[in-house]
Amino acid sequence: MLSLTNKRILLGITGGIAAYKCAELTRLLTKAGAEIRVAMTQAATEFITPLTMQALSGNRVHLDLLDTEAEAAMGHIELARWADLILVAPASADFIARMAHGQASDLLATLILAARAPIAVAPAMNQGMWADPGTQENLQVLKSRNIHIWGPDSGEQACGDVGPGRMMQPELLAEHCAAMFEAGFLAGKKLVITGGPTREAIDPVRFISNHSSGKMAYALAEEAANAGADVVLVSGPVDLATPASVKRLDVLSALEMHAAVMEQVVNADIFIGVAAVADYRPAEVAEEKIKKHDDIMQIELVKNPDIISDVADLSPRPLVVGFAAETENIVANGRGKLEKKKLDLLFANHATSTFNSDSISVTAISESSEQEFTRGSKQAVARDMLLLISDALKNSQQGNAA
Repeated sequence: MLSLTNKRILLGITGGIAAYKCAELTRLLTKAGAEIRVAMTQAATEFITPLTMQALSGNRVHLDLLDTEAEAAMGHIELARWADLILVAPASADFIARMAHGQASDLLATLILAARAPIAVAPAMNQGMWADPGTQENLQVLKSRNIHIWGPDSGEQACGDVGPGRMMQPELLAEHCAAMFEAGFLAGKKLVITGGPTREAIDPVRFISNHSSGKMAYALAEEAANAGADVVLVSGPVDLATPASVKRLDVLSALEMHAAVMEQVVNADIFIGVAAVADYRPAEVAEEKIKKHDDIMQIELVKNPDIISDVADLSPRPLVVGFAAETENIVANGRGKLEKKKLDLLFANHATSTFNSDSISVTAISESSEQEFTRGSKQAVARDMLLLISDALKNSQQGNAA
């Protein structure tokens, strides 16, 4: 159960259809013990009424920068000082832009500038607006100021578009808020995670690769960082933003990934191999583009190093966690991989059902047990996976101590 007892959260609501979710978010935060005060932009009042938020929070809603009652005591400064955490949800593209440029054109923007408490934003906008380079540049500015970016989720949007831009669900936002005030179940632990595909060059323009999007690895990296871990993400080529507080190392080939992992895994507590590493690479890479001549072209392939097996063979070694994307006999093949590669834990799933998907269902397999994780967003399932990994690490440490 979440605990936010005696925590003071200032909830900033900007204009967007996702503002209706703030009613449930406020209920969850209050139920967890937090005191909630709400500041709304004028646009936000077109989507949810101040009276609703006042009833749910139990406090007067703040709307105007020049409030004659509050300003007698410099109310906006006092409100900024009051908060232990400021959460802007939903955070529209316009408000994110104003934050990035340090504007103070309304009460909420002024509170952001005056605050000394941690600040988090939960973006919510059309998928095209989210993908716009200007929005992405503004987000990078916020990250450079240590502002937390929570979300967005992906899916069908109110306008009919499908893609990233939906505000993260209230339950996950509440979990993120709680995580801000606790050491975290992975505090002090170092995690090395691999993600995405590798590309094995044939010639300067062609390569062998696979369908991996990297979304599962990036969700794990983000949630591990939120849980207090020191996270190194060794990533193949993907089109994903680096999660906050995560050290990202970009690689292309399996050989590059192997070298980066073996360097970073020293003194790591946990290694999670999520990347879809190519099993083979061309024996020779042509220096120039291969021209099309014959109907059949043969390419000799050689085996790539097995990264996760090499990590498992280290002594001392971290807790080693693998993934198995299978097309048949999911659990049986997963257990075979667990035993062959000497892994501590493995998550098996059906390969084709998760390619480029934002959701996943997996079976966790250890030497002595199997556990189903029902289908959910990769972000939510990632947190459950990490809780299981954390328990496995504790059990392993207790066994070594005995």
